[in-house]
Amino acid sequence: MPLTSSYPLLVTGASGQFGQRVLQHLVHTLKVPAAQIIATSRKPESLAAWAALGVTVRSADFDDAASLRSAFEGAKRLLLISTDALDRPGRRLEQHQNAVAAAQAAGVQHLVYTSMPLPEGSPLLIAPDHAGTEKALAASTLPGWTVLRNHWYFENLFMSLPSALASGQWYSAAEDGRVAYIARDDLARAAATALASDAGGKRTLTLSGAQAFTTAEIASLVSAALGKPLQVVPVPLEGLVQGMVGAGLPEPLARVFASFDTNTAAGRVAELSGDFKALTGTDPQPFAAWLEANKAALAGA
Repeated sequence: MPLTSSYPLLVTGASGQFGQRVLQHLVHTLKVPAAQIIATSRKPESLAAWAALGVTVRSADFDDAASLRSAFEGAKRLLLISTDALDRPGRRLEQHQNAVAAAQAAGVQHLVYTSMPLPEGSPLLIAPDHAGTEKALAASTLPGWTVLRNHWYFENLFMSLPSALASGQWYSAAEDGRVAYIARDDLARAAATALASDAGGKRTLTLSGAQAFTTAEIASLVSAALGKPLQVVPVPLEGLVQGMVGAGLPEPLARVFASFDTNTAAGRVAELSGDFKALTGTDPQPFAAWLEANKAALAGA
C-alpha cells in the first residue's frame, strides 16, 4: 500500500505499549521520516528517545477537550488509540468524543481508530465506549476515517494464564465460545499501515488472527508447550466475579473483566477475517509461534 503524502502523521497514546509498537513500525518497518510524525501522550517525557530521533512530541490530555485541538494542530492523518480509562462509566467515551471533535477542529483529513469486534449490542461492559466512538466518527465532518475492529491480543492471556498455571486450574465462564486472538505487534503494524497509507474514504476493517480457539483448546496447547497440567473449570459468571473480588479486585472492575467471558460465550469474538493480510500484505503470527516465544514468561520464569 503506498505511503501517504499527507504528513504529518499523529499517534495518540504513544507512550503506551501499543503506541510504542506503532511508532516502531512507522519508523522502522514503513520508513516514515521521523520528522513527519507527531507523538502525543499524557507523559511526553517518556517519549524522549523518539524526540531524539526527530519525532515531534506533544502533551495531550483527553480529559481537557480544549487542549486537544492544539495538540492535534497540523496533523493530516491521526491514529486514535482507545484510552485505558475504565475507572468511571462513560469516561472513555467522553475522551474519545473529545478527540474526534478536536481532530475535526484541527483540520485532520483522516482518523484511524482502534475499536473492537461487533461493539453494537455486545454484552462486554466496555463495548458502549467503542460503539459510541464509531457513532461519533460517523456523525463527524471528518473527510475520512478507518475503524480497526481489533480482536483480542494474545498478550491478554498474561492476565489469567500465569496464575492458572500455578494452580493448574483456569476458571472460565466463556463456555465453548471462541476467540480469534492476534498478536499486539501485528495490530500495531496494521494501525501504522492504515495511518501511513494513502487510503481515504470511510471504512471498517476487522483484524483477527488466523484461528479462533476455545478456552479449552488454549489450555491444551499451553499445557503441552509448558509441560504443566492445566484444567479449565467452568463457572457461572457470578462465580467468576466473586472469585476475582476474593482475589482483591474491586467489584466494578471484576465485572468488566468477567464480561469478556460473557462476550466470548456469545460468539462475538470468533469471526475470522482476511482484512489484516489485505491491509498489511503479511499473515498474522500463528498462536503456536507466539506461544513458543512467550512460554517462559507465561510460566513465570
